[in-house]
Amino acid sequence: MADTSSPDRADPQARASGLLRRPKLWLVPTVLSGLLALLLSLLYMGGIVSPKTHLRHLPIAIVNGDQGKPLPGQQQNLGTQIAASVTGSGTTGSQVSWRRLTLTEARDQLASGKVYGALVVPADFTTSVGALTTAGATTRPTLTVLTNPAAGSLASSLASQITTRTAQRVSRTIGQQLTAAATTANSTTKLLLADPIAVTTQVGHPVGSHSGLGLSAFYYTLLLVLAGFLGANIISNGVDTALGYADNEIGPWHTRRPTVPINRTQTLLLKMGMTVGITVLTTSLVMLATVAILGMDASHLPLLWIYSYCAALAVGLGVQAINAAFGGIGQLVSMFVFIVLGLPSSGATVPLQAVPGFYRFLSHFEPMRQLSDGVRAILYFDARADAGLTRAWTMIAVGAALALLFGFAMTRYYDRKGLKRLTPQPSTA
Repeated sequence: MADTSSPDRADPQARASGLLRRPKLWLVPTVLSGLLALLLSLLYMGGIVSPKTHLRHLPIAIVNGDQGKPLPGQQQNLGTQIAASVTGSGTTGSQVSWRRLTLTEARDQLASGKVYGALVVPADFTTSVGALTTAGATTRPTLTVLTNPAAGSLASSLASQITTRTAQRVSRTIGQQLTAAATTANSTTKLLLADPIAVTTQVGHPVGSHSGLGLSAFYYTLLLVLAGFLGANIISNGVDTALGYADNEIGPWHTRRPTVPINRTQTLLLKMGMTVGITVLTTSLVMLATVAILGMDASHLPLLWIYSYCAALAVGLGVQAINAAFGGIGQLVSMFVFIVLGLPSSGATVPLQAVPGFYRFLSHFEPMRQLSDGVRAILYFDARADAGLTRAWTMIAVGAALALLFGFAMTRYYDRKGLKRLTPQPSTA
């Protein structure tokens, strides 16, 4: 019998309409997409939706510079009374951690990001308040609120709101005492005495005009994390394609290179070596774009470059280790580790004192928080070690070491077990 089959006859082609009716085809993508959308929504919005509700121990300085003598019938001057009242007050509860500092100490802690604002009682405060009860009093005593935009716009805003409300409450309390004592005052004087204290706001530690109102540190950190994360995944995919362990598709063209026999440990060593080299380029381009082209305010440029390189490299090594350990889902795992959990726990946009406890816990080890502290110290706080730079360097070293240990421990384990990625295929070229 003659063979009527044709070697060129195409196999029957599946149709999308038929495949769409297969429930199993829908199951995994639907479940994973739904879980991802739910987790992203809960994690991102959960960290920022109600900062005032979760506010705990926001560091604010109270500076008593009052040198006046106590008013008649009182044992302490008003500055001492205000400082004692504020630090012992239950009106802010556990929301604020008031720190009694001198003006020099307060400015030093503003310049290192240790406090987010300050309330300053001037040297002549008691004297100027006492003068209000004299005839012809027209000048209001002043309390000064110092802000710290370098700590982040939201952190500085929260501190400013709290210190302003505190100063206004102090004014009303003193006003009640003065009004009760000034029984013979005219109506104009009584109006002045009812709210005798003026509140002025000054920038305690300024940032440059090209610093995104204190947000440039966060976005620069995000660029470093993305450069490390995306660069590592590009390198990983590129190496797998070049070695024949992954298909290469460009438009309608599909190719598969001959498989190069190489174990998992050597593959990871290759990917990490390329990450070390390529991160030099990506870090340099990040600085070129942000500082040279866009004009972002930045000082200590050599230090900023070295820090940026080490930060992006630590992320890249971590991604390579996770990809080597988890395979195909490694990119999803590393996305959660470095980005999804990192953003809300970084403390860069919403201060850690204003996020739920879960994110404060994550902030102790999540990479983005550690990197953000170092960038902020270099950009805003004159690269001071006590502004977070020492901790940032330490955590970068710890993170890089853990990435190396974890990655090579897993690949060595797989190699010893004989778990090869693919059976090598000889070249057909």
